[in-house]
Amino acid sequence: MIVNQFVFRSIGVNRINNLFNCRFYSKTQVKTVVSAIQPTGPVHLGNYFGAIKIWLNLQDDPNRQCIFNIADLHSITLPHDPISLKNNVITLAATLLASGIDDDKCILFQQSRISHHTQLTWILLSLLSFGRLSHLPQYKEKSITLKEIPLTLLLYPVLQASDIILYKGDEIPIGNDQLPHLNVARDLVEKFNRIYGDTFPEPKALMSDDLFACRVKSLRFPEKKMSKSEAIPKGRIDIIDPPEVIKERIMKSLTDSNPTITYDPETRPGVSNLISIHKLITGLSIEQICSQSTGQNTCQYKTNLAELIIEHFKPIRFKYLDLIKNVDYVSSILNKGALKAENIAANTMSQVNGKLGLIPY
Repeated sequence: MIVNQFVFRSIGVNRINNLFNCRFYSKTQVKTVVSAIQPTGPVHLGNYFGAIKIWLNLQDDPNRQCIFNIADLHSITLPHDPISLKNNVITLAATLLASGIDDDKCILFQQSRISHHTQLTWILLSLLSFGRLSHLPQYKEKSITLKEIPLTLLLYPVLQASDIILYKGDEIPIGNDQLPHLNVARDLVEKFNRIYGDTFPEPKALMSDDLFACRVKSLRFPEKKMSKSEAIPKGRIDIIDPPEVIKERIMKSLTDSNPTITYDPETRPGVSNLISIHKLITGLSIEQICSQSTGQNTCQYKTNLAELIIEHFKPIRFKYLDLIKNVDYVSSILNKGALKAENIAANTMSQVNGKLGLIPY
């Protein structure tokens, strides 16, 4: 359910539970939007347009309550460096705030601060089989290269489901690659409600209308998505990168020997990826971009595009640099978000435990 910022300030955290129980405010049914991002590295251009921009639009909708978490528990699915993880949480929080995520309009918190995520995961595991999880595409893809497969790799879709179900999520912003995992959450909701009584709403996918936001490719390997885990950092642009780094990575992006600027993802994936980024940055159509670029060679086009990207992210970078100097302030935002999330999560777990016979009503 969604409670706008006026409601939060007016009624306080202690009364949020009542709103979530009745799932109505005024005459409009508000929707709970739940989403998460892992602190596995800096936010790159694909993350920004594929997730954060969507979050910004959703948090401004008075008929939605947005609950966003920094999913650090998911970051330990595979071996990780503890110091880097700790630093990445603050870096990501500062980046989100610099991008415009407003803690007066949404709940932003660190996942591991709420122990109910793992408690609910254990309960939900009792409703799933090994076969159901082992057939998920991402498990197959990631496990094939590992000699020893950690159980977390198999079970993390259930933790994702807990992230949604714990807050009674109605709408989940995802890309196509996450649909199988959302289906796990939907199956769990259906089974829990059927066995223990109606408790949770059915979570529905909230898909972006902008396909280009989901198609940002690596600058070095344009047949693959831009990724935080990319082996070659030059394949991505982090939104807090300094101007010289952005320019260097655009200028060295893989294109082809054809000097003209045309859009054809099949035969010219590199140039087409740059045009897609151009569209996301400016809002111009593909036709407008190609028309404006008539007479430019690839080098000239890259130079102009680099400047556009630098200017677009300059305000975010400056704000980020200010925020990262004040770690206590960034931490305080996460602490406030954790208190709000804890209140909602504790109420949900009280209902769940009661229905399972773990505690008396």
